[in-house]
Amino acid sequence: MTIHASLPRRAAAEFAGTAGLLAVVVGSGIQAAALSDDTGVALAANSLASAIGLGLAVTLFGPLSGAHLNPVVSLASWWARRCGGTGLPGREALAYAAAQTAGAVAGAVLAEAMFDRVPGALATQVRGGGHLLVGEAVATAGLVLVIQGLDRTGRPRLVPGAVAAYLACAIWFTSSGSFANPAGTVGRAFSDSFTGIAPQSLPGFVAAQLAGGALGIALAVLLYGGRGGRAAVRADGAAEPPAGRAVGIAG
Repeated sequence: MTIHASLPRRAAAEFAGTAGLLAVVVGSGIQAAALSDDTGVALAANSLASAIGLGLAVTLFGPLSGAHLNPVVSLASWWARRCGGTGLPGREALAYAAAQTAGAVAGAVLAEAMFDRVPGALATQVRGGGHLLVGEAVATAGLVLVIQGLDRTGRPRLVPGAVAAYLACAIWFTSSGSFANPAGTVGRAFSDSFTGIAPQSLPGFVAAQLAGGALGIALAVLLYGGRGGRAAVRADGAAEPPAGRAVGIAG
């Protein structure tokens, strides 16, 4: 069931959903690092909690706002609309991105407060190197392709589980740990913890994510056609019903 809500309500849902997601990502990272000195064990715990949290957030807020929770996903939705499909107008995409970024910062600060740490302390974990930027571009391209591919083939109900599964995989198979979300990346700069990223690393990561998002859109158009959200064609040649507004995210 899709709820037809005003832009302020949808923006509020994007804020709340992104805040909840970042609280899970950052909080589980703090908890995991405190409970284990083994980085692999901590990463396993953090990736599991993050994937579950993402799936829950998309399921809960999807009917209200589409649960983009990620400016790149909102950008992809705007582009789909420009190409003749369904999606967000430019003004709404900007409102979504602003709400997502504010929510991400709020969620990270909340996680710090829950663990009796200094809320808002800037991260010191520098994440530099071209290989990490390649990892971010790949992670974001894959995320956008998963969401757009399911939307363009009339299967948006599979998105919550699919994006959660993708995030769990991408955290492990990419060199960067799959931030794949400009808003989430900014939020994680406000947590000097296991999942943090130093402010000086933000420009490179965000640029790589935007490039990866563009690549993901291009791949979706190449593979599934240029009209996101329109009736798509299944592998057997039968027409699918029109897909709803794309839902998405990552952390």
